[in-house]
Amino acid sequence: MSTDIHGGIEFRHPDAGTDYYEGEPWVAAMDLWPLYDETDDASFGCLFGVRNYAGYRPVAAGRGLPGDLSSALCERLQPWVAEGHLAGATWVSWAEIARLDPATAPDHYVGRVTWSSAARPSILHRQLVPAVWPAELVALVGPRPNELQDADDHAEWMSGELLCRYESLTAGSVLGPRSHWPHVFAVMKALADRFGEDAVRLVVAFG
Repeated sequence: MSTDIHGGIEFRHPDAGTDYYEGEPWVAAMDLWPLYDETDDASFGCLFGVRNYAGYRPVAAGRGLPGDLSSALCERLQPWVAEGHLAGATWVSWAEIARLDPATAPDHYVGRVTWSSAARPSILHRQLVPAVWPAELVALVGPRPNELQDADDHAEWMSGELLCRYESLTAGSVLGPRSHWPHVFAVMKALADRFGEDAVRLVVAFG
């Protein structure tokens, strides 16, 4: 069963805390959608500890909704979280994302193999793999391709009627250019360049 991510990007108003500013301290800048429109357990686990089957040490797990959440995001998220329709609420600052080492990887797995039949390409099967692939997987999709050598390994191949793909589980891979995350990060960085790295955050919940 897939898990969807909901939320948005906020920035702290530069005049928050001053006598002449009467608005809320954190301002909603943009919804997560349409920047991000995927369901990816590896990236959710890496950043937020949600569906963390790969075993990452997540950047920002289980923090809950911020107490100073902007009214726009509070209206969208808080009732659903309170009623249990959304779970795993948390937030992460741009400063934390910017410091994330792209070589970060889970403790027990190095990659994931995805395969589908040529006749039914929309039905995907996926398995997390250690450095040495299980024999039953090799029998199904073939051996690990020889070109997989770099930290950001990626390869596609045919094994009989199966279209197969391998991706490494490094942060640089699961959050990288083959995902939607660079769109999110580009907006956060642009805001951080103006307001500061700790003054921009992504607030999310899952359902």
